[in-house]
Order: sequence, then structure tokens, then C-alpha cells
Amino acid sequence: MANITAADVNKLRQQTGAGMMDCKKALVEAEGDFEKAVEVLRKKGQKVAANRADRASSEGAVIATVNADGTKGAIVALNCETDFVGKNESFIALAKEFATLAVNSDAQTLEDFLKLPFGNITVAEKLIEPTGVIGEKIEISSMKKLSATLVSAYIHNGNKLATLVGLSAQVEGSKEAGHNVAMQVAAMNPIALDEAAVEQHVIDQEISVAIEKTKTEQVQKAVEVALKKAGINPAHVDSEEHMESNVSKGWISAEDVAKAKEIIASVSAEKAAHLPEAMIQNIAKGRLAKFFKENTLANQEYIMDSKQNVAQYVSSVNKDLKLTAFVRVTIA
Repeated sequence: MANITAADVNKLRQQTGAGMMDCKKALVEAEGDFEKAVEVLRKKGQKVAANRADRASSEGAVIATVNADGTKGAIVALNCETDFVGKNESFIALAKEFATLAVNSDAQTLEDFLKLPFGNITVAEKLIEPTGVIGEKIEISSMKKLSATLVSAYIHNGNKLATLVGLSAQVEGSKEAGHNVAMQVAAMNPIALDEAAVEQHVIDQEISVAIEKTKTEQVQKAVEVALKKAGINPAHVDSEEHMESNVSKGWISAEDVAKAKEIIASVSAEKAAHLPEAMIQNIAKGRLAKFFKENTLANQEYIMDSKQNVAQYVSSVNKDLKLTAFVRVTIA
């Protein structure tokens, strides 16, 4: 039997990140051979990973980083099963290593990133090592990259949310502006850079919802006017449940309920059949504009100055400075 020293155990621990006892057992099993000991630890991780493949990994750390010249950024979401592990320093350090590897690599997809070398193994294989040590499912759920003349990164407190923002120039004040806009993306969760970047199916859905909502409101207004003319409080007859309850309380008579139902049915049908299409379309367009203002980054109200939107804020830093892209990754 090989003589396993504390120095040997510590060396293997530094190399793999595994616990002291796991390293000692692996060295004993491998009879002091470091290469075989690493393989023992890896196989242990594979076994644990297979047993926990169906477990939910909804905790973890999201790390964003930017390369040395500030033109490329990457976000990596490293997932685990519990918040306890997600807050562990070694776990966060591993997430940072992955993010650094991502930003300096040519990998553009998560699939390609998992194939990259990490030391003498791949990223995918590296994920198995901590699984064997901590006994939890460990995986990378997202790897996103962004390139621009200037890329700024922001990691929200707790490492559950990170963002990247691309700007068109590296000028005085642009780094601060990029950081501020990256925080805006974290706080306001825009769906697109501007209205031109919103997918058509989303626009079509919003217009459809806006049209139906507008029609419903116009009909409802006509019904309320008719009810008030008949001396009936619209709030007393706005649902079957309210009608029954208000009759029992003596707030309205059964005769008035019958009359209200007749008014609601006839006025609703009449108004719905004669809604002015041009007015409906105009109101729907207004609602779509509000949707763009609330949900696209360039048009959102700037959280640090409500008198301007984000695009205006960026231009105020430098007239030639523009937003080019953003990325947002979170672990719910």
C-alpha cells in the first residue's frame, strides 16, 4: 500500500477542488497514482450526476465578465440544487472561471462552450467534479455573449442576475453610462433593444389584445351610460354574483335586475355592431406605443432620471453614443 501523505492529499485537493477525505480515499484506491486518483474522483462525480439527473437545479450563480479591451462580454449561469451551495465561495469562483473562459473563447453557443478544454478535460467534464464532491446536480443553464465597441457588465447582488450592454463608442463617460444602462436592464427587464427589434409575432399579439380590450371598454362604457339613464347603479349589476348579493341586501330589486340584464344584452349587442373601426385602431396603436415605451430598452423611462428615456440619457453623455445590444440572464 502506497504511503499517502497530507501533502499528497492537499495537492490532489488543489488540483480537483474535491474534499480532503474524498481526495485521501481516491489516492488510497489509486495506490498513490495522481492520474488514477483524478479518474476515481471523476467517476464518483459521474455516478452522482447520473443519480441526480432528474433533480431541479434552480439555484446557483450568474456571472458576467468583460475582456481586457472592453469589446466582448460573456454571462455564464452555473446552476445547483440549493442556495447554500450557490453562495459557496468555491462555487462562485468556478462560475467566474467559466465566464472568463467564455469571454476569451470563440464559442458562441452553450453546446460549443461545453466542449471547450478546461485544463486537461472539457467544461462538461469539469462540471462532474463538484457534483461528486457536494452531491448536487451541477450544470450550466446559459452561456450568452455580446460584442460591441464598448461592452459593460453588471452583476446584481446575490449573483442571481447579470447583464451586458453594448454601446457604439468608447468615449469619455461611456463606461459609466454602460454600467448605468446595464443596471437599467437588470431592474426593468426589457424584451428588446427598441421597437424595431421586437419580434413581429409579439407585436401582432399586442395589437390583437389592445383591439379586444378597446372594444370591451367601449361596449362597457355604453352599457354604464344606459344603466345610469335607467336609474340603475352599474356597480350593483356588474356580475351575476353581485346581482344576487345586492338583491338579498335590498340594495336593488329583482325587477331592476331583470331590467339591467335586458339593457346589458341589448346595448352590448348594439354597440359591438357599430364600433368605429378607425377609433379602435387609433386607440390600439396608442396602447402599442405604450407597450414599446415600457418594454424596449431605448424607450424605457431612465430609472435615474424620469425626464428622459434611456436612449436620450445615452445621447446626453455623447451625441454620437448609441445603444447597440443587451443581454440579460437570471436564475429565478
